[in-house]
Amino acid sequence: MEHSLKLETLIKEGCIPKEHTGGENWEILHGDTLKLVKSFHPGVFDAVITDPPYASGGTKQNERNRTTNQKYSSMRSENALPDFDGDNKDQRSWTHWMAEWLYDVRKACKSGAPICLFIDWRQYPSITDALQWAGWIWRGTAVWDKGNSRPQKGRFRQQAEYIVWGSNGPMPVNRPVSCLPGVFRYGNPQNRIHVTEKPLQLMKDVIQICEPGGILLDPFAGAGTTILAAAEEGYQAVGIEVTDAYYKLGTDRVRFALDVAKQYKEDGRDGE
Repeated sequence: MEHSLKLETLIKEGCIPKEHTGGENWEILHGDTLKLVKSFHPGVFDAVITDPPYASGGTKQNERNRTTNQKYSSMRSENALPDFDGDNKDQRSWTHWMAEWLYDVRKACKSGAPICLFIDWRQYPSITDALQWAGWIWRGTAVWDKGNSRPQKGRFRQQAEYIVWGSNGPMPVNRPVSCLPGVFRYGNPQNRIHVTEKPLQLMKDVIQICEPGGILLDPFAGAGTTILAAAEEGYQAVGIEVTDAYYKLGTDRVRFALDVAKQYKEDGRDGE
């Protein structure tokens, strides 16, 4: 089937990266978000849904410089997933970096487009600053309740992450989008392929903030969860991934899952 998502309509002439992979309604670009977001035409995306590197695994420099597996995973070294890039910044440089790509991404979005950013408690103040510095309107915060978490004697469990959301200017109240919950309860995915992978159903719920059939951008595609969720829910989606291992893992995962679903559907029709 011919692709209905055309990179030529989204990216300026001569700026399409050499390496990209896609299907009927999705594409993942291999490259640095900070550079690639500058190449999009203005006003092409209907929403931004992403899970950026938190760079939050410690308050001291030696803690921040640990690998992402050491910071965010309890897996044994022999079972460790690939580390991902961009997670060793201190808070000041991370906030500046966030504001820079958020500014360029806003230019590539339509007026009123929503944005959703996953984050933990450590970087929550900084991400809300960066969002507003980049010109977005901060509209609130939703909660991802992960349920299970390590108990801490005399302390609260850290069982939640947050979805900071906003919009590119005024957000019309008459958009064809239903009321969305403020709390999402899903455990961490089993058999994940990314250190900080989010549950597929969680992403399917979150992307409902986008108008039906819209084009979503995920500047940090990782395991491809947002892209897969969008494609399965009838949206179009573009992702960016800089880490070589996750570019391959993510694109392979999305392609395989959609091919299986397509084959299943075709087999069902043939059997009627």
